[in-house]
Amino acid sequence: MRKPIIAGNWKMNKTPAEAVELVKGLIPLVKDAKCDVVVCPTAVCLPAVAEVIKGTNIKLGAQNVHFAEKGAYTGELSADMLKAVGCEYVIVGHSERRQYFGETDKTVNLRATAAVKAGLTAIICVGEMKDERVDGYTDIIVAYQTKMALKGLTAEELDHVVIAYEPVWAIGTGLTATDEQANETIGVIRKAIAEVYGDDVAQKVRIQYGGSMKGSNVKGLMAQPEIDGGLIGGASLKAEDFSKVVHFDA
Repeated sequence: MRKPIIAGNWKMNKTPAEAVELVKGLIPLVKDAKCDVVVCPTAVCLPAVAEVIKGTNIKLGAQNVHFAEKGAYTGELSADMLKAVGCEYVIVGHSERRQYFGETDKTVNLRATAAVKAGLTAIICVGEMKDERVDGYTDIIVAYQTKMALKGLTAEELDHVVIAYEPVWAIGTGLTATDEQANETIGVIRKAIAEVYGDDVAQKVRIQYGGSMKGSNVKGLMAQPEIDGGLIGGASLKAEDFSKVVHFDA
């Protein structure tokens, strides 16, 4: 039985003071959660948030990681740096990183590998553009992205991998894949993992849905057998909104 995981991707929002206020409000609302709860603030907020969530059931994640241990990579952070401030998770390959910052399937693989080998759990994002879904390429694209992202990782290392299926056309648009569409595509992702690692391993990997999941649609999405959680954007920026997603089974 896969334990659900709900992670909040705050993107480029919240100052450290605002981040502290948000998690302080969130702590009592999710203390009885039956799923894993993760928050991913901006890099400048990580130390402050880490301090506030000590001793709670909320885990800390970052929004990006570099594949080198150190060196001349201005503006980047290594996996060891993230671990040093309390991170247990890191998002890798979000569509906004791919769209705006030149992220490729190759660099996603390098970043995910660096994260996992350092002991972080990588939340690896895959997903198709609107025209790719319309043209019937969704299955091919998400399967390829998944296999490329996991290239070189062992079956044991997949214990430290979460896949987030994020149809790019549904991110921040208010549009959402239907429950059945999301479940079907996540099934394709699981099959792609099984083709490389075998079905036993694939059945253990948690796969989230991440296209505008919120309190009003989470129950239907989480009722689907293949969906193991959500990577939440806008609905993670207010404690009450995020808690409604966390308590999807209420």
